[in-house]
Amino acid sequence: MSTNAHTFRLQVMSINGVFYDDRCKNVILPCIDGEMSIMAHHEEMFLAIYDGTIRIQKEDDSWMEAVVGIGSAQVANNRCMILVDTVERPEDIDVRRAQEALEAAQEKIRQKNSIQEYKMSQAAMARALSRLKLASKYNLH
Repeated sequence: MSTNAHTFRLQVMSINGVFYDDRCKNVILPCIDGEMSIMAHHEEMFLAIYDGTIRIQKEDDSWMEAVVGIGSAQVANNRCMILVDTVERPEDIDVRRAQEALEAAQEKIRQKNSIQEYKMSQAAMARALSRLKLASKYNLH
């Protein structure tokens, strides 16, 4: 059996352009109920993606990680297309800015605002925490 039998085409795109466009063995996505793993010949589906970390297992078995914002994924015909609003490699994360964003979101949550403002603050806090978690994993200070 060829190595292509165990791989599929993955495209990860954001507003800033194409982040990944190649074959891979596995992609792990942050979803509302936890993480979802997609492998070759996965059943067709459409998924909502939430703020968190995406992990991609390349053909050579190495892994790459990135922080993604909200978006969606479509799986069909041994392909997976992921569209997210933001995607950042660990080395591109500005830890100081992420810490400031976390503190600002926490302050907004402490204030008695509308439900919409509260939910927006929660989303900002989730994005900041995802960035800080991945940056700390790679010892980026």
